Amino acid sequence: MRARVPTLGLLFTAAILMMASSAIAQQPFPTDDADVTAKGKFHYESFNEYDWLQTEQFPHLRQNTFNMKVNYGLGHGVELDLDTPLISIVNDATVRPRVPFGLGDTNFGIKWNFREEHDGSPALTAVLYVEVPTGDTATELGSGLVDTWLYGVVQKTLKPNLVLHLNGGWLFHGNTSTGVVGIITAHGHVATMGASLVQKINDRITLGLDLTGAVTRNALLERNQFQVTVGGNYALRNGLSLDAGFIVGHFEASPRVGVQIGFSWDIKPEPPDQPQ
Repeated sequence: MRARVPTLGLLFTAAILMMASSAIAQQPFPTDDADVTAKGKFHYESFNEYDWLQTEQFPHLRQNTFNMKVNYGLGHGVELDLDTPLISIVNDATVRPRVPFGLGDTNFGIKWNFREEHDGSPALTAVLYVEVPTGDTATELGSGLVDTWLYGVVQKTLKPNLVLHLNGGWLFHGNTSTGVVGIITAHGHVATMGASLVQKINDRITLGLDLTGAVTRNALLERNQFQVTVGGNYALRNGLSLDAGFIVGHFEASPRVGVQIGFSWDIKPEPPDQPQ
């Protein structure tokens, strides 16, 4: 049985598609960039990722994650983030429910770009995320934990249209799981890291390579996470991009292979009514 693509999420995506203006294109790469949404603007991203899980995850076989993320710019290099996934997990026929489906855990974040790139110096950004347990723990859609994650971003233009992003962080409480993907056995004290190299080929096409991982103090393989993402973006029009990636993972906490497709765009709010 195939995991169901969440109809509600697709309808929400379609409903605000007409509000696009000028998109940022870091998706589909897990490694974050240093950029933030402009003051008073909204930025929206959504993707659907279908993962084939490691054999150690049995009786869990596959997972479908539809994620929706909204960012709002406060100005002075600060943005607020909100994202939440709709998850379905395909289990072995011996498990009930066979395909649990529902809301996962919800993330609230604040991102601060305190130094922009200039004169050969990289851009620097700090990010704090708090994830609250809104997913059902009985079916493993949610972790049941409050996650607290702080990380930094370094972004450097190596040459025209070639950009390097580096992330390094620490998860103080909770775990890195989204559904059954991610480190579940550890409760806090997880080091996270990521690096991506992104090349703009032309006005429409951007391609990149991304490496991300997470480790705990306990070096058991099942408590580590590592994956490689190859993908890019295609500008459909000004402000709207199609994002796609192919994922290969190692260790139990990462998918064996996965595919991701999504959209990124900025939402331009309507101006207030003018007084008569």
